Amino acid sequence: MITTDFASGSPCWLDLGAPDVPAAAAFYRAVLGWEYEPMTGEEGPEGGMFRKDGKIVAGLGQLTEEGARPAWMIYHSVADADATTQAVQRAGGTVRVAPMALDDWGRMAQYSDPLGGQFAVWQPGTTKGVELVDQAGSLCWTELYTSDAAAAKEFYGGVFGWQFGDMEMPGGGGTYTLITPAGLPEDRMHGGLMQLREQDLALAGGRPYWHPVFAVTDCDAAVAAVTGNGGSVQMGPEDAEGVGRLAVCLDPAGADFVVLQPSEG
Repeated sequence: MITTDFASGSPCWLDLGAPDVPAAAAFYRAVLGWEYEPMTGEEGPEGGMFRKDGKIVAGLGQLTEEGARPAWMIYHSVADADATTQAVQRAGGTVRVAPMALDDWGRMAQYSDPLGGQFAVWQPGTTKGVELVDQAGSLCWTELYTSDAAAAKEFYGGVFGWQFGDMEMPGGGGTYTLITPAGLPEDRMHGGLMQLREQDLALAGGRPYWHPVFAVTDCDAAVAAVTGNGGSVQMGPEDAEGVGRLAVCLDPAGADFVVLQPSEG
């Protein structure tokens, strides 16, 4: 589960880079019931916050990076963004955005892992992260698709101290690795990683990529909202034993995410 105490290395924030901010806001409102709150001044790219039941669940911003694909960026909580940057570099990763302060809210940095998977960190100031998680319409899990699971575990384990546990997927679907923050029990698992062939990573040009999983009360209704509002479905809906009913989706601009109706009990 993901919680808002944001243990070191756990997901604490996410934002969407979108080519059309109003269109993205309308799509996620239809699918997840989010309200969009613009925060852009007179200058700079358009952006703001998504809220669910009045609580911040994600950020939204204009996609400005040359050649970048529309995608969700997941941020992990760290005590020291500079120390994390050094750890990333020692482990063979790349700094995409050097640590920078965002007023007194906190400091952020963005990186690529050695195979090209993009991720970010947040050093909290007055803002620790999102205000709602693990509830319908909010982040409940994070997931990395990678071409080399062993390399990913070595890199992210070195950077964040994550604990890993492997499980075999039903039907010969391969191995799924569960991720837990350093020093915490298994009930605090916050994500997973799975090895795929490079040709199955076409969404990111063969590179690994992270995506968010959002909890929903009705997976089939969420999928109907996705397809009814210009999005598409890559996989599902299907039932995963002990997990729930889920579907891998793309928004109209091509950003990937998962909707999950968790199993009861």
